[in-house]
Amino acid sequence: MEATERYAALFRVLPGWFEANMRDLPWRRDREPYHVWLSEIMLQQTRVEAVKAYYVRFLAAVPDIPALAAADPELLHKLWEGLGYYSRVRNLQKAAQTVMTDHGGVFPRSWEAVRALPGIGDYTAGAICSICYDAPTPAVDGNVIRVLTRLTADGRCTDEPCVKRDLRQRLAGLYPAAGAGSLTQALMELGATVCVPNGEPRCVTCPAAGFCAAHAAGTWRSYPVRSEKRSRRTEDLTVLVLECEGALALRKRGAAGLLAGLWEFPNVPGYLEAQQALDLAASWGLRPRGVEKMLARTHVFTHVQWQMRCFYISCAVQAAGFVWADSAALEEGCALPTAFRMFRPEGEKTSG
Repeated sequence: MEATERYAALFRVLPGWFEANMRDLPWRRDREPYHVWLSEIMLQQTRVEAVKAYYVRFLAAVPDIPALAAADPELLHKLWEGLGYYSRVRNLQKAAQTVMTDHGGVFPRSWEAVRALPGIGDYTAGAICSICYDAPTPAVDGNVIRVLTRLTADGRCTDEPCVKRDLRQRLAGLYPAAGAGSLTQALMELGATVCVPNGEPRCVTCPAAGFCAAHAAGTWRSYPVRSEKRSRRTEDLTVLVLECEGALALRKRGAAGLLAGLWEFPNVPGYLEAQQALDLAASWGLRPRGVEKMLARTHVFTHVQWQMRCFYISCAVQAAGFVWADSAALEEGCALPTAFRMFRPEGEKTSG
């Protein structure tokens, strides 16, 4: 059976399977472009179960595109706290502002116009246009690639842009005149719940098992083919949690680079010893009383791994140069990325 025949067979069985097996997810309850767009951005590199609460909370605070365009960036960072990849929410706001200024506040309908918005790539543009407007614009992400390459025993390297482009074109040529949105979601669902990313696929429940090349040959482990990953570089970091009169010292990171524009506990590259940490705090005019404890943690980003040593230091003076935040401010106003949030005095008890 040729690849195109297998794709066509998959498209015949997917609608019925999806109708019977689709998960009840909050962003599937309508086809409002803002809702679909927000969910797709949140779901990038984040588990579905983790996103549900974030999605509901975000919409309650920022219910539509005009509200997103006008929102305080600090509020958006706080709503995003813990999801990571904060550039995603900054691009969400930039895109909302573009919709307001360039499209009269109406989310665009064409793939090209959606794709041109900040933070939206080929996959997200395809998903929005297909799900919201029933357009024949496939959304080819990791889940879909895994399904298609196993279905056809496709041994091409899927990190090559030309391979993803070919898969999109093949699917687009098979999309029906109606029902494109349901097919797009069904493909995503099959990859997320049956042809799973980690561990053995659940072939006994797969509607494509009877015509899947990898299932027939027992070679599912061979697909998809990926290029060799580059190893992450490792960076050592010393973090200082500086406490004075019930408040902790915070500062903002620079406008560019990793975790740009977010709050952080003061930190320096490399590993300091306890006395060096005290000397540093003294040089900032904090009059440190002493180190109360030290913790070591690791935080992994996509391309870098931080090996972090944290000193908890009690200080006599709330020196200038920092924002001093109590528990309420940390909870409600200051968005700390996970790399630093895990050192919060309340949080570290559960993370250790």
